[in-house]
Amino acid sequence: MNTLEKTLFVVTLGAGIVASTAFAASHADKAAADAVKARHAQMQMVSYHIGVLGGIAKGEAPYDSAVVDAAANNLAALASMSHATLWVEGSEQGAVEGSRAKPEIWSDSAGFEAKFNDMKMAASALVGAADAAAVGAGMGALGGSCKGCHETYRGPKN
Repeated sequence: MNTLEKTLFVVTLGAGIVASTAFAASHADKAAADAVKARHAQMQMVSYHIGVLGGIAKGEAPYDSAVVDAAANNLAALASMSHATLWVEGSEQGAVEGSRAKPEIWSDSAGFEAKFNDMKMAASALVGAADAAAVGAGMGALGGSCKGCHETYRGPKN
């Protein structure tokens, strides 16, 4: 291989590495942005189901055991969703638009998982609630689980 061929080979190889790196970075950026969108949808569903239960607890909606059980079971399922796909590294506040995830989610992953488990347990405890008063009594633990997670793992609005 002569000098020109070597130079062209090195330049072509370098361009390929740069292109591969750029592709990988753009794919990682898209994965992080998609994860933020997905967890926003998850939180909208959490909010919806808490609103259903809250309406029953406040007497704004009639008590219906099937509705209470469905909302509570859906909340438990939402709390059980895989964090591996929703809370991907690189999707923290400042790295992805719309994210309020604090770095503590990844540095204290066991604590973060525990907060979701608290929500799951609080929601599961509402299954079989006998009346609106029982729903109201369980809402404190459910709201507390949300608050505990938000205080530790959610950053301020920008």
